Amino acid sequence: MHAIGDFERIGDHALNILRVAEEIHDKQLHFSDKAQVEVGIITQAIIDILNLTVEAFEKEDSVLAGQVEPLEQVVDDLKIELKTRHIRRLQEGRCTIELGFVLTDLLTNYERVSDHCSNVAVTVIQIKESSSMDAHEYLNQVKTSGSPAFTQSYNRCLEKYSLPASASAGPESVS
Repeated sequence: MHAIGDFERIGDHALNILRVAEEIHDKQLHFSDKAQVEVGIITQAIIDILNLTVEAFEKEDSVLAGQVEPLEQVVDDLKIELKTRHIRRLQEGRCTIELGFVLTDLLTNYERVSDHCSNVAVTVIQIKESSSMDAHEYLNQVKTSGSPAFTQSYNRCLEKYSLPASASAGPESVS
C-alpha cells in the first residue's frame, strides 16, 4: 500500500512537471544552451531512477532496489548545485526571476519524484527481506554507514550525471 501511494504521488508530480512545461511553452520562455544541458542531465537522472524503481518493483528485486538510493542522493546533489548556479546567475544579472521560478518548480518536483522512488525501493527491500525496519532509519544507516557498495554506486552515478564544469551555465533568457 505504501508503494502504491508513492506511485500515486509520482503521478501528481508528473502533472506538476507538465504544468511547468506548459508555462514554458505558453510564456515562450527559453533556457540557454548550457541550461538545457544541465536540465537534460537531471531529467535523464529522473528518467533512469523511475525506470530502475519500476523494474525493481515489478521484479521484486531488492538488488535493483538497492541501486535507487545512490541515484536519489545524486539527484539531491544536482538539485542543490543547479539552484546554486541559478542564484549566482541572478546575482550577476544573467538570468530572469521568471526563469528562476520555473527552474525551481521543475527541480522541486524532480527531487520529490526521486524521494518517492526511494520510498518504493525501501518497500521492495523490506518485503524481499521480510523486514519490519523503519524506512527512515534504513536510509540514514545506508547513507552514513560508509558502505562500499553504496559509495561505489553513488560515485558511478555522480560520474554519469556530472554537470559541465562551467559555473556560469544555466537558464538565461534567449531573445
